[in-house]
Amino acid sequence: MTLTKQTVLDALSGLTLPDGGDLISRDLVRAVQVQGDRVSFIIETESPDQARKMEPVRLAAEQLVNKLPGVASATVALTAHGPAAKAPAPPAGAPGAAPPTLKIGGHPKPQAEPMNPKGVARIIAIGSGKGGVGKSTVSSNLAVALARQGRKVGLLDADIYGPSQPRMMGVNKRPASPDGKTIIPLHSHGVTCMSIGFMLPEEQAVVWRGPMLMGALQQMLGQVQWGELDVLLVDLPPGTGDVAMTLCQRSKLTGAIVVSTPQDVALLDARKALNMFETLKTPVLGLIENMSTFHCPKCGHETHIFGQGGVEAEAKAVGLPFLGALPISLETRLAGDSGVPIAAGDSPMAEAYAALAARLVAGGMA
Repeated sequence: MTLTKQTVLDALSGLTLPDGGDLISRDLVRAVQVQGDRVSFIIETESPDQARKMEPVRLAAEQLVNKLPGVASATVALTAHGPAAKAPAPPAGAPGAAPPTLKIGGHPKPQAEPMNPKGVARIIAIGSGKGGVGKSTVSSNLAVALARQGRKVGLLDADIYGPSQPRMMGVNKRPASPDGKTIIPLHSHGVTCMSIGFMLPEEQAVVWRGPMLMGALQQMLGQVQWGELDVLLVDLPPGTGDVAMTLCQRSKLTGAIVVSTPQDVALLDARKALNMFETLKTPVLGLIENMSTFHCPKCGHETHIFGQGGVEAEAKAVGLPFLGALPISLETRLAGDSGVPIAAGDSPMAEAYAALAARLVAGGMA
């Protein structure tokens, strides 16, 4: 019997749910992929609470598909369509509670030395000339991919106006502080994480001018106990504003990676990012083409939604390494929304990020 997507769906339709119906009749299955003898799909629920209750169903579905003829391995992920319920803040003095005097923001303090955290061997800035090119998705997945290769990795979400790493990394609670100054970072998927999003409600806007942004960046680099890290990835805000300039001017960076989609309008802004790093004497380690191609999960047809090869051609034109092309995929979006980066699994997208991470490690950049 030939293993097909329909074979998998037919098998799942026979798995009865505790509260009635099955995975197929209730439309809970997403992104079924059959690649040779490997099968992967996602069970998408309405809320994180429901997802937690569905863990036995996930295990049963994985076991069921693993028993199908021709299947060598099956990977099933759980995700939630809706946002997670906010956990109540711990009472003052309780484990994990932050002293009320711990605040992020304020004017930067004078410094004589570069604001590189002790114990951090390398700092890599990940930037883009504009928003919407998947820079934060690349940052989170590259951090997880590096950690899976045995590197000690930190991820600093420096996109202060639009922090997205708390959601993408699946962790969002206020960091602890023993003295109101030192900040204890959070950990997720093997990565040490810090974001302004940990300090504020998800819906609250950051309404700060440049000096406050620079002060916050200084705190998140200098007051966080990053520990011993092989590499700290900094997810920069889009564009060429204060945060990127401050990081480049006041830190000794190993270098920067520029992310862009292939189309001309994105490359126009990517060139501005390259020019900024050149002006600030920050070496560019290479370019990544994100959303390079789309493979239809139903028919397998490949479509170049944003064009093809634009970033690779730009890298060649300016004499910089082309680090790789990453496809656009539904699984990557679902994984990011659910707080489990696609690089944490075993899908073809995870393999793409693993290859990218291996190239950085082999080149001594991470």
